[in-house]
Amino acid sequence: MQHPCRFNILILLSAFITLMLVFGADLSESAQAKTYPDKSRSVNVIVAYPAGGGTDVAARVMTPLLEKEMDVPVVVLNKGGAGGQIGFTEIARSKPDGYTIGFLIIPTVITTYLDPDRKAVFSRKSFELLAVQDRDPGVLAVKADSPYKTMKDLMDAAKAKPGSIRACTAGILSDDHMAVMMAEQLGGVKFAVVHFDGVVPGRIAVLGGHVEAFFGNASELRSQVSGGVMRILSVFDKKRSRYYPDVPTAEEQGYPMFSGVYHGIGMPAGAPREVRDFPVQALKRVITGDEFPKRMEKMSYEPVYMDTEQYSAFWAEYEAGAKKWVEMGK
Repeated sequence: MQHPCRFNILILLSAFITLMLVFGADLSESAQAKTYPDKSRSVNVIVAYPAGGGTDVAARVMTPLLEKEMDVPVVVLNKGGAGGQIGFTEIARSKPDGYTIGFLIIPTVITTYLDPDRKAVFSRKSFELLAVQDRDPGVLAVKADSPYKTMKDLMDAAKAKPGSIRACTAGILSDDHMAVMMAEQLGGVKFAVVHFDGVVPGRIAVLGGHVEAFFGNASELRSQVSGGVMRILSVFDKKRSRYYPDVPTAEEQGYPMFSGVYHGIGMPAGAPREVRDFPVQALKRVITGDEFPKRMEKMSYEPVYMDTEQYSAFWAEYEAGAKKWVEMGK
């Protein structure tokens, strides 16, 4: 029979070891947080779309400025596929140590996990939200030699022959897809929707004559419009775009629809407060500084800053309104 005193000592020793392991882990995390960011490591910024699209361009405008603020290398990693789901998943599953952040695109990140058929492994709780840097209103465009001169021209043709007008988007349940559904609902029309993985294939399809209508964002057509190869028919915003002042809004043409994308930055949930706060403050200095808006405006973006609380509130509001479009999109 084991001596009671020895038994009590074993219990105390076991408890002591457990406490040391727990506090040791906490101390290790705390020490790591206090040394963040390690100047020998780079911060990876995941973009959930292929190179050349709107999100990729927005990231490459921001990251050099963030690199200066954080004083460590900041590297863009394109992880395209499944309409952004692959990249969003990688952000969510990354170690929450501050060395992986990424672009969480509203509405796409939200509509992805709201759709049960997508079987997303992430939700709002999977991310720490850091900041929103810009918004990019939606547009409807065609090839420059298209017979459609106005949005009404295109809608009338789609109504006359349902399913005859092919319309492209950058992915299922993207803001582009939601804009197509809005247009169909408002105009009583039916498009033949073609979903691509990102904006670049859609632009190529329009320019090649394989698709008649391009649903995308204002920033994505700057060079095509200035080069005279594509024409924007309408902007899905409350007011005309400063970059395309001669293009009427959809509302002006009788279709009161509003759509666009918001580029926000987040990191995996669970990061220590010190690790989370450092990029939050760095991003604030970048986005509200003098240089960032100038660079964004050159690329036809609308610079917008939202802090963590504003981003969270906007996310919740958008999620509540997006559920009906997810049901329609299915």
